[in-house]
Amino acid sequence: MASPSDIAPCGINCTTCLAYQRQKNHCDGCKSFSARRHYCSVCKINKCSLLEKTENHLCYECHKFPCQRLKQLNKRYITKYNTSLIENLKAIKTQGMSLFLQSEKEKWTCKNCGLTLCVHREGCKCTKPVKGKHTENQVKVELTGSQAAQ
Repeated sequence: MASPSDIAPCGINCTTCLAYQRQKNHCDGCKSFSARRHYCSVCKINKCSLLEKTENHLCYECHKFPCQRLKQLNKRYITKYNTSLIENLKAIKTQGMSLFLQSEKEKWTCKNCGLTLCVHREGCKCTKPVKGKHTENQVKVELTGSQAAQ
């Protein structure tokens, strides 16, 4: 399960990131001092001087929230991955980190095998790719279809 340190300043749940999930060239997350990914270590949002003035190093705590950089990143994540980073940050602000992490666990856990789904990929490693993040019903349909083909 993700912990507060797995939530990047921009609202990305690092545990759902492809770089975090892979074995080779593994990234420990945006807040990690050992972040090996070049783009994480030079990320303008992660390195923002205004974040240093916030308590939890999260963009929603900034007086410029949401800034232009965050809006651009959010637009890309909505378009490519159907995930709103700004909505993630708003949820943390209104619900608190604990409830947000609980909802993230439910949202990003494969209903079939229990693996953490990847925000950058469709479906799960245990099944064929499906449009969007799969649900329990989609997994049942896939399993029924593959069993019928046998």
